[in-house]
Amino acid sequence: MGNLAEELGRAQEIVAAAAAQLEGDLDGEQLQLYELAFSRAELDAADSLSAYAATVKDDAEFWSRVSDTYAAQALVNLHTRLVRSPEAYGLSLPELAPPDVGALLSPERLTTLGRDFLSRKDGDHNDGLTDEHLLMRASFRQFGDEVVAPLAERIHREDLIVPDDILNPLREMGCFGLSVPERFGGLKPDGAEDSLGMVVVTQALSRASLGAAGSLITRPEIMARAILEGGTEEQKARWLPGIAAGDPLCAVSVTEPNTGSDVAAVNLRARRTDGGWLLSGAKTWCTFAGKAQMLLVLARTDPDARPLHRGLSLFVVEKPVDEGHSFEHLQENGGKMTGRAIPTIGYRGMHSFEMSYEDFFVPDANLIGGDAGLGKGFYFTMRGFMGGRLQTAARACGIIEAAMREAMQYAEDRQAFGKALAAYPLTLIKIARMGMQLAACQQFTHEVARLMDEGKGAMEASLVKLMACRVAEEASREALQIHGGMGYAEETPVSRYFVDARVLSIFEGAEETLAIRVVGKDLVS
Repeated sequence: MGNLAEELGRAQEIVAAAAAQLEGDLDGEQLQLYELAFSRAELDAADSLSAYAATVKDDAEFWSRVSDTYAAQALVNLHTRLVRSPEAYGLSLPELAPPDVGALLSPERLTTLGRDFLSRKDGDHNDGLTDEHLLMRASFRQFGDEVVAPLAERIHREDLIVPDDILNPLREMGCFGLSVPERFGGLKPDGAEDSLGMVVVTQALSRASLGAAGSLITRPEIMARAILEGGTEEQKARWLPGIAAGDPLCAVSVTEPNTGSDVAAVNLRARRTDGGWLLSGAKTWCTFAGKAQMLLVLARTDPDARPLHRGLSLFVVEKPVDEGHSFEHLQENGGKMTGRAIPTIGYRGMHSFEMSYEDFFVPDANLIGGDAGLGKGFYFTMRGFMGGRLQTAARACGIIEAAMREAMQYAEDRQAFGKALAAYPLTLIKIARMGMQLAACQQFTHEVARLMDEGKGAMEASLVKLMACRVAEEASREALQIHGGMGYAEETPVSRYFVDARVLSIFEGAEETLAIRVVGKDLVS
């Protein structure tokens, strides 16, 4: 459709106009902000996919159809959200006239698109990647298929810790050093960024297992970026080589039981003492805290600071390795740290812990930035989380890819009412939707990675995380549905994808917090 680009541009203007009509009340206008955030994410993804499709030389016609169909769906989604209550956005119905895209979403077109995705399931394309990134993807996909996938089911069903059979080869492959500069032993070029490399590797590992492989990079990503942002040169030289080598392993201890995604409200206290600080309080959802030997802990060093986030500082807390579901560490001065793994329905392999600190001593040298870093922990943490959100979008892409791959294979193998499931239009339409959503999420993720490498992309990282994680839930649900009763059995990978996908919209910034207080706030500012 020749005017599709114009329709996308007009849709972006409608989102901006609707946001401009709001008062910016982050509590009273939550539904409007939530809907506009998702619409903005889908429209940005449509733009990214369209830009990619315009560059494809091989199979250009197919990718043009994928791009146009996704764009049409994004336009319809926007109209559906806003038309329910246009007055809430200060808009009139004539402004919200639906775009003429019905032909792009016809059952016949979607069925054909699903059949085309099915015919390409064993093929591959470069997704606009360089030869170097294609090699990285191939290497980590092979590792995922040959090493991670055979172990993934047992790790999930028995709630095991990630074994050294996975960790040691990943250490050798440099997996943990993707966000660490080469001068500190990492893979990232000195003086440059390579967020796209991190995204490619994350997706390749996540399609094998989210909990046993795809999430291993997240904590090194967050910790390395925080240290690079705020650490002294001595601290960078001390900690970054170990992060890059995956020895010691690390974890992030920021979330608290009563604050959730409200990072500025952190209450764990850090009190000055001779030679350092005493940490007292509770944390929760500290993933990999047992096996990790370095914890990135956000603590309140100034209880009187206003705004609240100016009273936070960031510490590196060191501890011994524990591979069980609980641990306790006592210090000679009487300080204590305890952890208890939280039973979860999915995302198993790394264990997420409730943590308690009781006058746990941390030396002055472990305060990120030293005295100059006092009160700046919130900003260092947010710098780390920006990369973590992008990385989470890549994790979501891995689950979407895995779910779609399993769904296509099962649809071809399973016979129902005399023919394969893949012969039925509804199955093909489900595959078409999974395929175009995967393509959109991948290209949007790649685009945000490039923006981050230019020092931009903070809001876009929240947008792509918001969208890709929701799509992972939808795609894994549809893949399970295509499997029917077998999809509900633990012995099939799609059951694991389904429960793993559900966590993505919660951690690294809950969906509601990102939509309302990050994206929404930006839209109305």
